[in-house]
Amino acid sequence: MRRMNTSPSTSTTDDTEEKKAANGTATAPEATTAPSVTKQAGSPEDAPSEDAPPAGVAPGVTAADVTAMDVDATDAAAEDGLEVDLTPDPYADAGTAAATGVGTGAAAVVAAGLGIVSLSGAWTGRVAAERETLMGQIKTSGGGSAAQQISEIYGDAWHSTALVNGIFALLALLVGVFVLVRPAFGPPSPLPQSGWVRSVAVAGVSLGVLGQLISVGMFFDLFVALPSAAGG
Repeated sequence: MRRMNTSPSTSTTDDTEEKKAANGTATAPEATTAPSVTKQAGSPEDAPSEDAPPAGVAPGVTAADVTAMDVDATDAAAEDGLEVDLTPDPYADAGTAAATGVGTGAAAVVAAGLGIVSLSGAWTGRVAAERETLMGQIKTSGGGSAAQQISEIYGDAWHSTALVNGIFALLALLVGVFVLVRPAFGPPSPLPQSGWVRSVAVAGVSLGVLGQLISVGMFFDLFVALPSAAGG
C-alpha cells in the first residue's frame, strides 16, 4: 500500500505567501491615491462680486460708476428745485371739495339772510329814514305848504327806507344766483353740490326777488300814494 504524506508542503506555503504579497502590492496604490476635490455649486467662489456691473449696462461700467451717476442725477434735480411726486394724494380732492362745500353753504345762508332783511327792514334803513325826516323838518321850519311838508318830512324818509331795503334785496339775489351757478362756471368739483345748499340758495333768490318788487313799489309809490293835504 502506498502511504500518504502528511507533512506540510513547503511549496504550497510559499505559493500562498506569494499570492498575499501580490494582492497587497496591487491594493496599495488604491489606498494611497488622494481623493479628488470638487467645487460645490453654492460655494463663495461662484457668487458674483460686489464690483460686478449691473445687467443692461455698457461694458466697462462698474457698479460704483452707476451709483455715482445716480447720486449726481439726484443732486442736480435737487439744485434745480425739481421734486416729482407721482403718488396721488387721496385726501387732496376730498379737502378741496370740503372747502368748496363750506364756502357755497355759507354763501347760501348769507343770501337767505339778506332776503329776510330786505323784507323786514334793517337799522340802516331806519337811520336813513330818520335823517331824511330831520332834513325835511329843517327845510320846512321857515314855513312851507302842507304838501311840501308831507313830501320833505314823510315822503323822503319813506323812499330812503325803500332804497335801503332794495339794496339788501339785490345783494340777496346776486349771492343766491352765484351759489346756484357756481358748479357750472367754476372749477370742476369731484362731489356734487349738496341739496340743502341749493335749497337755501333758491330761498335767498326768491326772497331777493320779492324784496326787489316791494322796494320798487315803495320807492315809486305804486302800492300806496303819499297823503295829500286838502286845499294844499
